Amino acid sequence: MELRQLRYFVAVATELNFGRAAERLRIAGPSLSQQIKALERDLGVRLFDRDRRSVRLTECGESLLPRVLALLDQADELRRSAAGIAAREPVRLGYVNWHPADLLDRVAGVAHLHVDTWVLPSHAQLRRVADQSIDLAICWALTADLAEHDLEARLLGADRLHAIGTGAAEVAARDVVVLVDADTDSWASWNRYAEEFARVTGAQVVPTHDGGVTGPAFFDHVRRLRRPVLNSPKGQTTPVPPDLGRRPVTGPAPLWTWSLVSRRDETRAPVLATIEALTRDVGPLDLDAGWVPADDPHAELSRTPAPPRPASLPTSSAAPGTPR
Repeated sequence: MELRQLRYFVAVATELNFGRAAERLRIAGPSLSQQIKALERDLGVRLFDRDRRSVRLTECGESLLPRVLALLDQADELRRSAAGIAAREPVRLGYVNWHPADLLDRVAGVAHLHVDTWVLPSHAQLRRVADQSIDLAICWALTADLAEHDLEARLLGADRLHAIGTGAAEVAARDVVVLVDADTDSWASWNRYAEEFARVTGAQVVPTHDGGVTGPAFFDHVRRLRRPVLNSPKGQTTPVPPDLGRRPVTGPAPLWTWSLVSRRDETRAPVLATIEALTRDVGPLDLDAGWVPADDPHAELSRTPAPPRPASLPTSSAAPGTPR
């Protein structure tokens, strides 16, 4: 005996017509008749007297109808109670170094959002969503990463990356340096982005072993290389020393996307409501004005063609270059 069969019984008892009941339930008439017969077999009683012209409740059917209605009311109340409990459970969200300033305001009244204070790199946050340590993550991801962990992503933000160097003039992408760090536990995502950017544009790759992708060591690298160096997302808001400046990168402009990542099989209403509330009015964020890796899940929003690669690329070296 199933709850749906009890609902079918109530529909037929109300309509006293199998055709109208089937239309109300949006199922085929023969299926409804079979389910009622199955319910009668399970209960061991006949619920309806029916012939070609009429349908009537039997004495047993009339006796059981109030009890079935009460049981269905209890089931509905159980569902409402479960939904209320689920809505009070926090939705756990992790991030790397950026989230919308109005993050909590966007989900007010929608879900109880718990922003995890354990700030980790993008690839680590992806794994945490996959193993259900958290429900959502704001991070950078590639399509291959999402497929590997059975995740999906919605666009939430985008940073236009600039270079740090002397002066403030625009600099062509091919003339910048990108740093990649030996600490792949911390910089795996950035290294992949930087290497792809260099491959597409001809920018020079310089390996580092001192955590110099951000912080004071980054500015030391800029001074030593005497070249504009592409800033990572973690360095975007760091104050620039007086002897250096931010330089817009063009041809193409590098963009770093922030995705709201969730499990592909997520079904919990508070989590789904949080995703919708956070991404509802995001839009394309001008991705068509810049470059993202080809495997970025939002790459279809970027229409900037890759520039032709130069005939000879600079070698990866930490030796100072010519000022540009």
